[in-house]
Amino acid sequence: MKIAFIGLGNMGGSMAQNLLKAGHQVFGYDLSETTLAHFAQAGGVVCQSPQDAAQQASVVVTMLPAAQHVRTVYLGEQGILNVLPAGSLCIDSSTIDPKTIQDVAAAAQARQIQVCDAPVSGGTLGAKEGTLTFMVGGDAATFEAVKPVLSAMGKNLVHCGAIGTGQVAKICNNLILGISMTAVAEGMALGVKLGIDPQALAGVINSSSGRCWSSEVYNPWPDICANAPASRGYTDGFAAQLMLKDLGLAVDAAHQAEHPIVLGSLVQQLYQQLCQEGHAHLDFSSIMHHYTAPTA
Repeated sequence: MKIAFIGLGNMGGSMAQNLLKAGHQVFGYDLSETTLAHFAQAGGVVCQSPQDAAQQASVVVTMLPAAQHVRTVYLGEQGILNVLPAGSLCIDSSTIDPKTIQDVAAAAQARQIQVCDAPVSGGTLGAKEGTLTFMVGGDAATFEAVKPVLSAMGKNLVHCGAIGTGQVAKICNNLILGISMTAVAEGMALGVKLGIDPQALAGVINSSSGRCWSSEVYNPWPDICANAPASRGYTDGFAAQLMLKDLGLAVDAAHQAEHPIVLGSLVQQLYQQLCQEGHAHLDFSSIMHHYTAPTA
């Protein structure tokens, strides 16, 4: 396939490389020249704008930081919907509010273009290894159409329902993730403070009832998980500022639904503090810095 990929950051760059490895031709765009250079080295075709990339492809994948970027790329004056022909397929893997992707889909439908939301879970490691989970919102026909593309980047494709429900699933998942990562950081820091070896503590947690993804795969204490950002200075991961954004989406959605959200609101405040202290660009597991500044 000829696929346009817009947004080649820590997640999108690896996802695009997996599309290249699967034999697809990928036309990429990103604001970062360094990111584009890495993409070109992997065999991608560098484009000068989102429209430039979209005009050369029948499928578009977007992985963008926030709703405002999604609206600009799709609906702006230089938006890709203005140049895509009828029958094109668009997959937005950003994490945003459901209303934004519903607006994009409505505008696309008027142009006979299929759109689905397909946010991901699995982190930067899952993006690199092609093991992501995609939470897809859209009609059944669109879900079937995106399967060949998504299967090159992930292993679990979940049809969540109508357009926007993928975002609902992602918001709820990341709410839980932010809370669980904070809980693991708190427990690990307390245990080490009380004198237990962190490796021993992690071993107990991961063979007991405290076990979770945040403890077993992405432990926030250095050198527990060799491939986790905590073991490389909390770099090259899912930025704390993005977790803060996602928690904000969950808290806002809860308020709109008049639904109680207690732990999420507290953890949102902790991530706000973390970002204000200068750790916004570090991986979200750097919430450990709220409790201690661990050394390897």
